[in-house]
Amino acid sequence: MKHKQDNPFETVIGLEVHLQFDTKTKIFCSCPNKFGEAPNTCTCPVCLGLPGTLPVLNETVLDYAIKAGLALNCQISPSIKFDRKNYYYPDLPKGYQISQFDHPIAKNGFIAIPSEKGEKKVRIHRAHMEEDAGKLIHETKTKSSLVDYNRTGTPLLEIVTEPDIHSPQEAYDYLNILKLTLQYLNISDCDMEKGSLRCDANISLRKKGETKLGTKTELKNLNSFKAVKAGLEFEEQRQAKILSAGKPIVQETRLWDETRAATFSMRSKEEAHDYRYFPEPDLVPFTIDQKKIDEIKSSLPELPEAKRTRFLKDYGLSDYDAQILIQDKNLADFFEECVKLLPQPKKICNWINGALLKELNEKKADIKDIALRPKIFVDIIQKVDEGKVSNLVGKDILGMVIHAGKTPDHLIAEKGLAQVSDDHALEKIIDEVLSANQNVVNQIKEGKESALGFLIGQTMRQSKGKANPKKVGELIKRRLLS
Repeated sequence: MKHKQDNPFETVIGLEVHLQFDTKTKIFCSCPNKFGEAPNTCTCPVCLGLPGTLPVLNETVLDYAIKAGLALNCQISPSIKFDRKNYYYPDLPKGYQISQFDHPIAKNGFIAIPSEKGEKKVRIHRAHMEEDAGKLIHETKTKSSLVDYNRTGTPLLEIVTEPDIHSPQEAYDYLNILKLTLQYLNISDCDMEKGSLRCDANISLRKKGETKLGTKTELKNLNSFKAVKAGLEFEEQRQAKILSAGKPIVQETRLWDETRAATFSMRSKEEAHDYRYFPEPDLVPFTIDQKKIDEIKSSLPELPEAKRTRFLKDYGLSDYDAQILIQDKNLADFFEECVKLLPQPKKICNWINGALLKELNEKKADIKDIALRPKIFVDIIQKVDEGKVSNLVGKDILGMVIHAGKTPDHLIAEKGLAQVSDDHALEKIIDEVLSANQNVVNQIKEGKESALGFLIGQTMRQSKGKANPKKVGELIKRRLLS
């Protein structure tokens, strides 16, 4: 929503992100942590909450939570305690969820995002470990609901911001930077379609100048960052309309309807005391050795913002180019491997951000999904530079290498793609082009040299991209302007 200058309200947004850890097993049992398995095949007495079973914390989950907390500039709590969050829902077989209440694993962090006034820090209030619930599947034909408990016990980290976000765009920017940071840690695939990353948003409006928060609504069913932005924009307008009419906002949970591009009421919003939190009696509180925290901190990879800054400094890239490269850690690593083989970072970056990303987008693949080695990629660039193939053919070869897995040399020989620079061979093609475009020839002879580009293009087309364009230009000039 674009506010008018006389808009009397300030928007206040807080986000809750649930990150699903990519561990081999669940958080409190040894069931496999897998997506897409047949319903209710990844369960056991522990995650189903059968009487007499006892949970045991997965140490990898603890390590991943510490790693995420440190990457988000949080303080790591040395004291670990779990709590029971009590509520009834069919996908929660125990009747409670094991979570963390008053002693989260991480707190008081931040993420820097761009804003109209420059860089802005969105504070992270807390990040805590918990188990996921199951999944309800609603059958429209039979008008019944089924429960899949495979997801029950999946390890989660819930990341909660302070109410520091003041526009849907800022929320969108925060989520993108958060997701990218978490992907660099290699602790989750952050795939929203699989439910690996889920977001709920709280939004309220207050009169400008006030410090007290307004009555908030919580938005759910936000399946993409674009949906988060759109849902917040709608809710921002809905609440402003209600407040402008002098009516109160009802505190409730609302669902985003993608088809209708609107939110609708789901239920009244619970308060924390409604969950009757109390310490989890089956998991003993414990402390983390500072040495463990320091070791995890030293193992953190270079994070996106640090990588962007280094790419600007070390390789002389533009901010635009650097931003594209860092959006995929594997792509950024591929770029650096290529630069080691061919120390021309700008040229390599242009090829990656142009021809390579075009191929990846068409295949809907990531760089890690294709068998393209840096050595082969650099070889194609060098062949274009050396005039062995034209720039156009070089891009075609790149596509064929990705699709067929053959080497550039093999493809050039097999398909006769070598660039034609021989004067005699080019003269024959140029003769045909000049003969077919006599009107353009006359224009050039009369002084319109800009028309040369058309004839060069026609020659390239006639040669199927194999003619050396520089050589073609020289030969046509010699024929028509000497």
